[in-house]
Amino acid sequence: MPFSIHDNVEHPLSLYAASKKANELMAHTYSHLYNLPTTGLRFFTVYGLWGRPDMALVLFTKAILEGRPIDVFNNGQMRRDFTYVDDIVEGVLRVTDRVAQPKQDWSGEKPDPGTSKAPYRIYNIGKNNPVELIHLIACLEQSLGITAKKNFLPMQEGAVPATYADVEDLVRDCGFKPETPIEDGVERFVSWYMGFNTV
Repeated sequence: MPFSIHDNVEHPLSLYAASKKANELMAHTYSHLYNLPTTGLRFFTVYGLWGRPDMALVLFTKAILEGRPIDVFNNGQMRRDFTYVDDIVEGVLRVTDRVAQPKQDWSGEKPDPGTSKAPYRIYNIGKNNPVELIHLIACLEQSLGITAKKNFLPMQEGAVPATYADVEDLVRDCGFKPETPIEDGVERFVSWYMGFNTV
């Protein structure tokens, strides 16, 4: 770690990861066959306003407000590169202005998974600063003013202990690195959630 777009990811450990890799392979094939520029974006643990209802932050918030315990896998010690949604959007906008170009010196003898002889690129968009799940929960408790009831559980099958985005290519090519601190992002989320769910 951190995970680089130049690392080989040919052995996914979950169907979720395999589906992501399959998407990248199909995009590369289109780039190669039809000279269609494609750029793949790898988002790292997106959270914030209008978040998916099946993601931890939404599930935790709802359970805490209802007085129900939350399931905390790996005893809260797993680390995630939580990236605030506004930073994801900014990253997407920055990348949109950079059409993928073929890498002329790309070689099959030493293949670089993040580039190609086809007009194809991959970028990580992540905070580049993994934090423990238990810290996210502490931020949530602070913002809600409620201590969560926690049900500590072992690691789930197929889960990874940590995610950590190497954003060097994003910074170099697009001049952007996500910067929203987890404390600020969670507070903004809670403010939105409380207003949204009382309407």
